Amino acid sequence: MWSGPRNISTAMMRSFENRPDTMVVDEPFYAAYLSLTGIDHPMRDAVIAAGETNWHTVVDGLLAPLPDGVSVFYQKHMTHHMIPDIGRDWMDAVTNAFLIRRPENVLGSYVRKREAVTLEDIGFLQQGALFDRVADRLGEAPPVIDARDVLEDPEGILAQLCAGLGIPFSPAMLQWPAGKRDSDGVWGAHWYEAVTDSTGFGPPSGEITDLPDHLKKIADAARPVYERLSAFKFGPATPGRTKG
Repeated sequence: MWSGPRNISTAMMRSFENRPDTMVVDEPFYAAYLSLTGIDHPMRDAVIAAGETNWHTVVDGLLAPLPDGVSVFYQKHMTHHMIPDIGRDWMDAVTNAFLIRRPENVLGSYVRKREAVTLEDIGFLQQGALFDRVADRLGEAPPVIDARDVLEDPEGILAQLCAGLGIPFSPAMLQWPAGKRDSDGVWGAHWYEAVTDSTGFGPPSGEITDLPDHLKKIADAARPVYERLSAFKFGPATPGRTKG
C-alpha cells in the first residue's frame, strides 16, 4: 500500500493486521531513506538504529516466503521513501495499491507534527510516478482508495479494495483492539497518538480549505497528482474505473 504521510495509512495497517490471515510491516524503507538522504526527521537516530539501512536487505524481507498460516503480507510503504537510490524492480513481484488524500488535509495534519515541510516530504509526485510504473506494467490502473471514502464507508470501500486485490473481505478489518503493536515502527511514539487510541475507522475530519501561502503553494503543486489518481479510485461516486 503506497501512501504519503498523514493519511490513514496506520489505521489501514491496523485494519489488515486484524485479519487472521495477515501479517504487516510498517514503513520498512524508513531507516534506509533517512540514512541515504541525511534528512532530519523526528526520532531520526532511533529510527536508523531500529531499522535496516540496506535497502537490498529490506527487499529480501519483503519478498521472502510467508510463514505458515499467513496468506496476505500487508506492506505499509511511504511514497517519499522511494528515492532514486532505492531500487523499484521488486515492485513487480507484489500487488500494489494506492491510498490518496487531499493535499490540503495532508499538509494541515503534517505541520502539527513536523513544522518544516516541502513538496518532496508529502510524497505526491513520488506517488504519481509509482502509480504510472505499476499502471504501465499492468496495462490498467492498480487499486486506488481515498482516505475520506474509507472513513465514510469502511466496509464498502474495503470490500471493493479486497476484491481488487483478489483476496476475500474480512469483517475483522472494521475494528481492532486499542493500543500499541509490536509491528509499529519506533517512530509511532511521535506520529501514532491518535491511531494508538483507536478501535476502528472514525468519522472523517473537516476539509481544510485555508492554508498559509507557503503551504498553499505546496498543495497547488501536489493537487494534479491527487486529482489524476482520484479518477481511478474505488467508491460509490465513481461510475467505473478507467484503463490506465
